[in-house]
Amino acid sequence: MDGTAVAAGPPTRDENSENFPVASRLIPAAQRPKVLAFYRFVRTADDIADHATLNSTEKLARLEAMELLLDDPAGPLAEVGTEEARLMLSAFRQDAVRPRYPDWAALEDYCARSADPVGRMLLRLHGEDDAAARHASDGLCTALQILNHLQDLVPDRQAMDRIYLPVPWMALAGGEDAFFARDNAARRAVLDAALDRVEALLEQAAPLPRLLRSRLRFQAAVTLDLGWRLLAKLRAADPVAGRVGLGKVDFGKAFARLALPPPSDAAVVTARVTRAKSSFARGMAVLKGERRRALFAVYGFCRAVDDIADGAMPEGEKRRFLAAWRSKLEAPDCALSAELAWARRTFALPIEECEAMIAGMETDATPALRLRTETELDEYCRRVAGSVGAMAVRIFGAPGAQGFGLALGRTFQLVNILRDVDEDAGIDRVYVPADLLARHGVTATTPAAIVAHPGFARSCEELAHRAAAGFARADQELREHDPAALKPARVMMWGYRQIFDRMQAQGFAHPRTRPRLTRGEKLRMALLAMKP
Repeated sequence: MDGTAVAAGPPTRDENSENFPVASRLIPAAQRPKVLAFYRFVRTADDIADHATLNSTEKLARLEAMELLLDDPAGPLAEVGTEEARLMLSAFRQDAVRPRYPDWAALEDYCARSADPVGRMLLRLHGEDDAAARHASDGLCTALQILNHLQDLVPDRQAMDRIYLPVPWMALAGGEDAFFARDNAARRAVLDAALDRVEALLEQAAPLPRLLRSRLRFQAAVTLDLGWRLLAKLRAADPVAGRVGLGKVDFGKAFARLALPPPSDAAVVTARVTRAKSSFARGMAVLKGERRRALFAVYGFCRAVDDIADGAMPEGEKRRFLAAWRSKLEAPDCALSAELAWARRTFALPIEECEAMIAGMETDATPALRLRTETELDEYCRRVAGSVGAMAVRIFGAPGAQGFGLALGRTFQLVNILRDVDEDAGIDRVYVPADLLARHGVTATTPAAIVAHPGFARSCEELAHRAAAGFARADQELREHDPAALKPARVMMWGYRQIFDRMQAQGFAHPRTRPRLTRGEKLRMALLAMKP
């Protein structure tokens, strides 16, 4: 008996219509029938759990009958093994009774039972017993499962009244009904925050093809490539507005990619930096070889924790993900944390600077953020910018310039704060400290009232004077250090100065225009980076 007697109807999909390869010819012929037997069993069970008209009691009864099949020594998975299928049945039972999720941890727990066992089964059949491979496989399977959930937000809700995106996340877009409203612009930020978590999982999965010894590595490589492609598509389009999926061209490109070696951890981090399209990258472009690789790792880390702090997710989730990064510093578990660990070893980067960056992001994770004193502002700048400066000068080859790096980092952060005052107010953050505001007569508490007050402009002017002094000090200290080694800092100084000069020219009175580098200035930075 193979489960068809208790099936809810014909299969809704087969192995040829899934998002990702099931039992492709990339794996040995002897294993394909076992993989297909496993797939067909769990497809039957999944279809029971997802059936639109069966009630919960009927679903649970049929799933219990499916589990009894696993107890039969001659059952459908006798040649495959049943441990992973039993785990998946526990997830399908949950599907029968749970329509909503309270937080990301609950979703991860579901994926650990509904998706990760597939990868574990494939590893077992191919004799792959490495713990690192299992960890990478779990990341890949969970990532693919969440991508499918995000693809199917609308059909899952319409057909089964089931939503996997946690309820508190949707609340940040106005609640469930508002989240699914077609014209709700707030939905994009929530989707992007969820996709950031998927990106982290794909970075966890990145080493998998390099860790496997069997032919399974080829299917793993294709599947991982398709995961990255679907992630990019969901970043570019709205799955609530219409179906977002992979096409034949995507599959063709993923299979063609097998002609190349699997991407290294460094390549994965370089891709992250490239996608960020940051002006900071123009300074990094000055460096070559290991120095560039190390600075990319530091930047990728900073970007990852900053995306957590700024993401449209509940505060508790942000703090959990930032705490996870503290653990990653001690025990790297993904491409990005592995590259950061390599950079720390190679250039003697203090772990305390990475911890300081995380502490700064924990400040940013605070709802309705207000800095009370100028001392708090200095501490914040030391954490989020001084840490970068202290690590960067070591990577540049000028470890004796730490004081310069700390001071320049603080100056850059003051420019960032002044540039982004209105954008930050829009997300209920005010970095200009309350004691400075009070000296200029600003006693309002709401961000909109604070940034519109005439005294706010005077407070900004005071901070601008400090930034100007910081640039002057940096010019002086550059003469005391190796100018060639600090060329990346000089390139970034040039770009920041253009923005700062533009702010000073327009003043800080409300309303303000956020200054940006022009295309010509970006080209100039690129040319400065190329000059010997």
